[in-house]
Parts: sequence; C-alpha cells; structure tokens
Amino acid sequence: MKRATLAVLLILFAAATPQVSSAQEPTSSAAGITETSSDAVRAQALLARAVSRIKEVGDRALAEFGRQGEFTDKELYVYVLDTNGTMLTSGGSSATLIGRNLSQMRDVTGKPFFAEILDKARTVGYGEVDYRWLNWADNSVQRKHAYFEKVGDRILSVGYYINRSSPEQTRAFLDRAVEAMEIEPSSAIREFNRLDGRFVQDDLYVFVIDRESGHFVAHGSMPRLVGTDGSELRDKAGTPIIRPMLDQAARDKSGELDYLWKNPVTRKTEPKRTVFKIVDRYIVAVGYFKP
Repeated sequence: MKRATLAVLLILFAAATPQVSSAQEPTSSAAGITETSSDAVRAQALLARAVSRIKEVGDRALAEFGRQGEFTDKELYVYVLDTNGTMLTSGGSSATLIGRNLSQMRDVTGKPFFAEILDKARTVGYGEVDYRWLNWADNSVQRKHAYFEKVGDRILSVGYYINRSSPEQTRAFLDRAVEAMEIEPSSAIREFNRLDGRFVQDDLYVFVIDRESGHFVAHGSMPRLVGTDGSELRDKAGTPIIRPMLDQAARDKSGELDYLWKNPVTRKTEPKRTVFKIVDRYIVAVGYFKP
C-alpha cells in the first residue's frame, strides 16, 4: 500500500473516532523535559538542533528538515506547523500531510493532540504531548511522545515511539484488573480476553490463572492459551513461568517473576517482569518488558 493511501486512511479513521481520554496522560515539567531515556534524549537533542537552525536561517531550514540528513536521526525526524495548524514540512511519515490544516485532527483514541500542541505553543512557547501515531517501521499504531517549541510563527516538533510501559503503569493496570475481578470475576475475565478491550493496551495485557487447576482462564495477548494447563509452560531459555507463580501464590497474596516473552509491540522476545495478585481462586497478572 502506498504511503499516501495509508496516511489518508489514518486521517479518516482519526476523524471518525469519538473522543475518549488518552490512555497515558501527558507528562509535564517546568523545563518541558520529563524523560531520561536514550530515545527522549535523542529527540530533545534533534529538536534543539532544529530550533537553532531555524533561528539562524529562517524558513530556508524547512527544506533541510524535509529531507534525510542532518535533521533525521534513525527513526526520529522534525516536523513543523504554522500557528494555525498547517503542516509545513516533515522529514518522516507525516510528509504526506504537508499543506493540510491539522488543528482539528485527532489520533486513533480521539485525542485532539495537534490542538493541544498549538495551544501550548501559543501560550507557553514549548511543551510535550503524548498521542498515538502510525509507525511506518512495522505499520502499527503506537504510543508516541513529542517535544515541541515555537520559534516566531513556526512550531517545531520531534517525537519518539514508546515501545514499553513503565513498572508504575503496569502496577496501576494490575490494580484496575484486580478491582474488576473483585466486582464480577466472570465479566472481568471476558473483558481480559477481548483483544480490542480496555484491558489490552500496547504492551500491557492481563492474564489469569486458576490456582486449583493451573489452567489459563484469560490471556490478553495469546487467546490460544486459554483453557490450557500452564503449569509446565517455560520461556525460550527454559525458565518455568506459571509453576513458580503457583508456588508463590500458595504462600503470599502477591508476587513477581522474571522471564522471557514476546513483546506484542516490538514483536521480539524480551526480558519481562510480571507482577500478580491473588483474587480468591485466581492469579491475576500483568507484566512489563524491560529494556
């Protein structure tokens, strides 16, 4: 499929999607910098170079931002809006949006993130925003975090994709799953098994083990495991997964375990830490992938 066609489909899908709250609230700080990961540092550095360049040569920099070279860094690129929301240039996938006014565009969750960028840029002059965007590397919609800064009537932005949830997000996700199980277990289990439900979010999902049988009753990433005996399940390194959890659950009301598992976002086998809690006869578990 051609890139332009994909972009049009994304725009149509975003425009048709009703507004809902973002799954991850935007971060903020007095200095506009909250991330310390290598991707965040690279994005901030690229934005700083772009800001310096447009201050130096004005709109002549727009052509430089729109081609591969000094102002791209692997998957990172610069895009520029005017203060009305029209895309002026882009060194990445959003180049297909050049010339369009994006002020009313929403991401696939319904979030009007361009409007948020415009508002913050006009009032504060810089900021950061979270949204979901199509990653051309694997043709999937992923979480993205962008930094932006206003220079005159131009708003420059650089964003990076977030492939892994944090331990804090994971534990909060687990707490929501436990709450749902405590209210109505059968309804919660059905929801956990919905691949398009609220308990499947990027690399986060819930799985549930019946402590008496050792069988999976829910798995938000691999439905084929539901109904199977997990007691002998091992990762690629031969590490037992469910048996140690059953053993821990016999002694404690909560626990955690490290093993290797396929990240549904990166589609690679990565180190994973799963945290779990006991709800009656069930082990309710959610894991996060470690860099």
